[in-house]
Amino acid sequence: MLTNSNSSSAPSAGRRYLIRTLLFMGVYILVNALTIVGLFDSLLGRPVGWLIAIAVALPVAGQVWATLGLMAQSDEFVRVIVAKCFVLASGATLTLWTAWGFGETYAAAPHIPAWLIYPFFWAVFALVSPFVRTSD
Repeated sequence: MLTNSNSSSAPSAGRRYLIRTLLFMGVYILVNALTIVGLFDSLLGRPVGWLIAIAVALPVAGQVWATLGLMAQSDEFVRVIVAKCFVLASGATLTLWTAWGFGETYAAAPHIPAWLIYPFFWAVFALVSPFVRTSD
């Protein structure tokens, strides 16, 4: 299902996606881990701290690119399934995060850092994926 029809020796779309995901998430985790252990403490809270923020955001963009690559290199059925999962996860994330944001404004809900949107999105993606089984 996730095979590349152009060459039998080329890695499948699923394998390329896995490799890209491991690479991008490895960079994401590494930069955050180095920040947590204090490697960048001298940069935090200063304008140069934006370099760290960008360094963490770039793998997020890379993961979106990897997902689009999976879709482009897969057959039509897989493409539709991944797209449906992406749309459902996006919609749920936008809805829940918007509700929470207004809860902070209108109901004194505690603040949740915006960077949690990204892991939340992929958690929702993982939760909806087993239930999306048709391309209708």
